Amino acid sequence: MKNDHLNGLIALKAVAEKRNFTAAAETLGITASAISQTIKQLEKRLGVTLLSRTTRNTNLTEAGIRFMTDAGPALDQLLTAMQGLGSYADKPSGLLRINMPRSFYSVIAPSVARFTRMYPEVSIELFFDDDIADVVERGFDAGIRLSELMDKDMVAFKLTAPFRFVTAASPKYLNRMGRPKHPKDLLAHNCIRIRIGESELYDRWEFEHRGKEFEVKVDGSLILNDTGHLMNAVCDGLGISYFVEELIRDQLESGKLEAILEPYASISNGLYLYYPKRSQMMPKLRAFVDHLRGEGFSGRRNLVGND
Repeated sequence: MKNDHLNGLIALKAVAEKRNFTAAAETLGITASAISQTIKQLEKRLGVTLLSRTTRNTNLTEAGIRFMTDAGPALDQLLTAMQGLGSYADKPSGLLRINMPRSFYSVIAPSVARFTRMYPEVSIELFFDDDIADVVERGFDAGIRLSELMDKDMVAFKLTAPFRFVTAASPKYLNRMGRPKHPKDLLAHNCIRIRIGESELYDRWEFEHRGKEFEVKVDGSLILNDTGHLMNAVCDGLGISYFVEELIRDQLESGKLEAILEPYASISNGLYLYYPKRSQMMPKLRAFVDHLRGEGFSGRRNLVGND
């Protein structure tokens, strides 16, 4: 329904109830002449006269009575629904849907718990997904990703300090197969790779040395699409893999895994919450971003492609 159609219906309903253009105009907060013009345009589009106007009275015609009898209940329902949306514009409420990798939940879990206590009228759905999600197309309010894996043309809020990417293996594997000295040595090792989404195989591992970045395309006998199972496979001695260092901190400290090739470790910009660039952010998302900022997370920036 076009806006001018809806405006005409609302104006017609107000005049029918008040039987007076001036009173209807006061109700709608517009001028009587604006109401008159809007209803005339509606009548022209419908091809019938809906109001009978005299110097003393304004009444519905037979066609107008028939129209309001048939359309009035639906219009009342529509107006009630529109009024109900006011709560979304005024205060944080409703369902906040966020798409994020399962492995990073621990980073924000305490803040999410405190947010739900502070804003009981907001429900949070965390949808765990390692794919590079199009949050707009898939109906999410926001996403959480490493900076390298985010949609472009988004507004991003930095959650963490930079991460190191490290190559790691179990002592059992290293004792059996030897320890690589240079990233190119990985070509002679069994590298466990991860698939992101349905198609993208992450088999080009990134390294850095003396300010220069380079990649090594690795191969191996096992591909997984879950970082938790990937870590377990490496701990079991099945091969070498590539991790965000923070996500395997406990395994490194316990000795289940050993970081290798550390002089060549590359750096990620860190973890971001990102959302579509809009002129007006929904209160539920604004409250969540403000909450994270208050909890000590970093701040906002526009990604490549934004002004």
